[in-house]
Amino acid sequence: MKKIVLGISGGISFLIFLILLFATSYLGQSQLTQTTASRWSSKKNASQVSCFFSVGSGITQDEIIDFEHTVDGALVDASVVQESENPGARLWADAYSADGSVTISSDKGSVTADAIGIGGDFFLFHPVKLLYGSYFSGNDLMQDYCVIDEDAAWQLFGSNDVAGMTVYIGGIPHIVTGVVERQSGRLAEAAGLDSTLVYVSYQTLSELGQNNGINHFEIVMPNPVTGFAVNYIKEKLGADEKKTEIVENTTRYSLVSRLKLLTQFGTRSMNGKAIIYPYWENIARSYEDILALMTLFGILFLAYPVGLGLVFFCIWWKHKGWTMRDVRLKLMDKAERWVERRREKRKRKKKGGFEKGGLGGSGTGEDELEESDFEDSGIGDSGFGEEPVRRRSRRRRRSAPSDGKQERRDRKEADRQEKRKRKEADRQEKRNRKEAEKQGKQSRKEAGRQE
Repeated sequence: MKKIVLGISGGISFLIFLILLFATSYLGQSQLTQTTASRWSSKKNASQVSCFFSVGSGITQDEIIDFEHTVDGALVDASVVQESENPGARLWADAYSADGSVTISSDKGSVTADAIGIGGDFFLFHPVKLLYGSYFSGNDLMQDYCVIDEDAAWQLFGSNDVAGMTVYIGGIPHIVTGVVERQSGRLAEAAGLDSTLVYVSYQTLSELGQNNGINHFEIVMPNPVTGFAVNYIKEKLGADEKKTEIVENTTRYSLVSRLKLLTQFGTRSMNGKAIIYPYWENIARSYEDILALMTLFGILFLAYPVGLGLVFFCIWWKHKGWTMRDVRLKLMDKAERWVERRREKRKRKKKGGFEKGGLGGSGTGEDELEESDFEDSGIGDSGFGEEPVRRRSRRRRRSAPSDGKQERRDRKEADRQEKRKRKEADRQEKRNRKEAEKQGKQSRKEAGRQE
C-alpha cells in the first residue's frame, strides 16, 4: 500500500511539473515585445536586441542615425545578403523612443498626458492592441501623427472611435491615426501604465512637449552566428557599461536564461545605473522573475519523482533474482544457439541446391563418383560414332558429422547443463538465505515480545 501511495504521489508531482513546463513556455511566448525576431524571420536566424540608456548618457537622434548607416556594412562583412526578390524587403529594422509628456487638446477638451516620442518602426516591436485605426511610423515623411489610448479619446472626444480626427499639440494640428487599449492589471500599473498615454513622433515630443531624452533603442537583425547581433550592439552603442544596458530579447525566457537568473537571486535588484526603464521593459523583467520562480518549482516537482524512481530502482536491483553473470551466460547461450541455427540452415540450403541441380540424375545424394553404363550415342544407326559414350555424374551423399564436431556439440550441451545447474543452485541458495533471514527476524520479534 505504501508503494502505491508513493507511486501516485510521484505521478501527481510529475504531472504538476509538465503543467508548469507548458505554462512557462506559453507565458514566455505571450510577451509580444520580446518575440519580434520570430515574427521577423520564419527561419529563426534573427535576433532582437534592446539597449537602454541612463538619464545622463546624452544619446542623440544623430548618433542613432550614424549607427544605422553602419549596419548594412557590418552585415556585408558577415556575408549576409538579401535573398528575397521583393524590392521592399529589409534585412533589419530598428526603433528608438523617449519618455516625456505633452498637452493635447481638441474642440471638446484638453488633457496633459504621458507621452512616448517614437522613431523608426516602434510599433513593429510593440504591437499594442488597436481598437480603431492604425499605427504610424517614425520614418514617415510627415510627423504630425499620433496614437492615443482610450482614456485620452474619451476625455478629448467622448468616444473611442476617433481615428482620423484632429487634435492639437502645442497649437499644431495632429491627426489621430489610431486608438489603442492600454494594458491593465497590477503588473501594468506598477510598470508605469497608470495614467493616460499617447504616442507621438520623436520630433513632436522634442519640439512641442517635454522630452526626457532617448532612453531606449532596439533592433532586429540577422544573427549568422550566436552572439553576433548582441556583440555588435555592445561594440557600437554599449561601450560605456555604466550608462547603458544591453538585453538580448530573443533568448530572454529560455531555460538557460531562467536558470542563470536563479543564480542572481538577491543581486538582480541591485542596479547602480541611472536607467529608467520604459513600461514594457518593467513588465518583461517582472515576467522574468515569475518564470524563474516557476522554473524553480518545476525543478522541485521533477526532483521528487526522479528521486522516487531511483529509490525504487535500487530496491528492485537489491532484490532481483539474477546477476550480471546470469545475463552474460544467457546472452552467450542465445548467441551459440543462433550460430547453430544459421549453420543448419546453410547445410539445408546446400543440400537442396544439389538435389535440384540434378547432378546425380537420381538425386540420391551420394558423395562418390559413379560411372554409368555405356549408352549408345544415338547416331550408331547411321554408321558414324558407333562407339558408346561414357557419361559421368556426381552424386552427393549427406555425410555424417565428423567425430570432432560431435564432440564439440556434446561439450557445449554439457556446459549448458552445467550452467543451468549452477543457476538453479544459486537460486536455491538465495531462497534459503531469504528464508533464514525471515526466520531470524521472526525469532527476534518473538524474543522481543517475551522480554
